[in-house]
Amino acid sequence: MDGGNIVQQGNPLFIDVQEIPKFNQEALIIALRIDQAGKGTFPEFLQSAWRAGVVSYNVDFMNRKVTYYGVLGEIYVEEYSAVEIKK
Repeated sequence: MDGGNIVQQGNPLFIDVQEIPKFNQEALIIALRIDQAGKGTFPEFLQSAWRAGVVSYNVDFMNRKVTYYGVLGEIYVEEYSAVEIKK
């Protein structure tokens, strides 16, 4: 931007102490499919992923995959096929 680099933080998932939910791969996949179908917002997806026990995720743009992590080392990898945009 003309005025320099900026950051805009979203709302936190919660503001008090919370027990981390148990990792639930099935619930995460449901949240992903709802998001992919455009039937929810990104903040709603983040809340659903949290409730499914996701504590972090890594996006690998080069290999087209996202890895979701649970607090006890659980992992779920979602892979995406290449998309070609015709000119």
